[in-house]
Amino acid sequence: MTQQQTTAQPTREVTVSDALRLAEAGYRILDVREPLEWNDGHIPTATLVPLSDLLDQIEQVVPDKATRLVVHCAIGARSARAVTALGTLGYTNAVSMRGTLKEWRELGGAWEAPTPLLSADQLRRYSRQLLIPEVGQKGQRTLLDGKVLLIGAGGLGSPSALYLAASGVGTIGLVDDDVVEESNLQRQVVHTTDRVGMPKTESARISINALNPEIRVIEHRERLDAANVERLIADYDVIVDGTDNFDTRYVLNDAAVRLRKPIVHGSIYRWDGQVTTFVPFAGPCYRCMYPTQPPDELAPACSVAGVLGVLPGIVGMLQANEVFKLLLGVGEPLVGRLLMVDAMSTTFDEVRVWRDPACPACGEGAVGAGAGNPVTATAADDAVGAAARSR
Repeated sequence: MTQQQTTAQPTREVTVSDALRLAEAGYRILDVREPLEWNDGHIPTATLVPLSDLLDQIEQVVPDKATRLVVHCAIGARSARAVTALGTLGYTNAVSMRGTLKEWRELGGAWEAPTPLLSADQLRRYSRQLLIPEVGQKGQRTLLDGKVLLIGAGGLGSPSALYLAASGVGTIGLVDDDVVEESNLQRQVVHTTDRVGMPKTESARISINALNPEIRVIEHRERLDAANVERLIADYDVIVDGTDNFDTRYVLNDAAVRLRKPIVHGSIYRWDGQVTTFVPFAGPCYRCMYPTQPPDELAPACSVAGVLGVLPGIVGMLQANEVFKLLLGVGEPLVGRLLMVDAMSTTFDEVRVWRDPACPACGEGAVGAGAGNPVTATAADDAVGAAARSR
């Protein structure tokens, strides 16, 4: 068939009853609706290729252009356009189903309606996020069931908490024993002027629940140390490290390795920030990156060195993005990669960080990392999904 003949050929349409007979005769069913429509219910044997993606994807999904296809949408308009487009690509046996999916079900056509994963309110609140193929209702349900612990409700914890809550991470824990001070307000955007003197965890909880009332906020009004670290992190899926001193980072790292908890690490200094993700036994840990604790003067507090107010926002949101990838098991988290942010020049640089076989926390000779322990890099990958894999 020539290109001219294919273009001139009128769109072939069939009724719903005809489509049922063709499906029984072996025609392949192609659904050209959008993912959100598919999630609400679909023909079990159908293949989803949204009309907007048809020209880019169809030759990978259906390589044989002689394949017999029944194309459908909600009523038959998009499927008719899809069949016309398929004809221009050389697909010679595609027909459009003219009619509704309600008719399909009424005539006995197979139908798969998923168990509702979200309430009507949740469908409205997260509607824009549900459109993302890597999220959908299943992913949103995963986020709502997720538990994330933020160590620090300050500069880094503030943007992380707000965006995690806005996107529907269902349980957020906050570890901080400090109170809101006026000097915090330049960068700690989860707090407000009228809450000066209030415990930071309480102030953060108020802001989080004002933004998203269904989020469960657990306040831990204490300072993380060696005595309480395992108790604090044990029930959470991901830890967000917003600490500002080396002692706490090492304590947190060692406990997270023992309990196999991923940490999203962030640090800031004036105009410079760093972000990386530690997944035990799937990549390096904090001790692999810094085997020897640097002197305290290399990590002065913001009250001593100063910090650009927007920088914690940039780094904290990058940390939140890492959390989403870990919970959903998608993308490439910064496992084994240290992302460095230079706000002065607005540049991002990346360096590779390798796991140290001699690391006292996660190395080959460390407790829990030996041959007798089933937790290997592969098992750790499985524990957090594909997102845990480093390059």
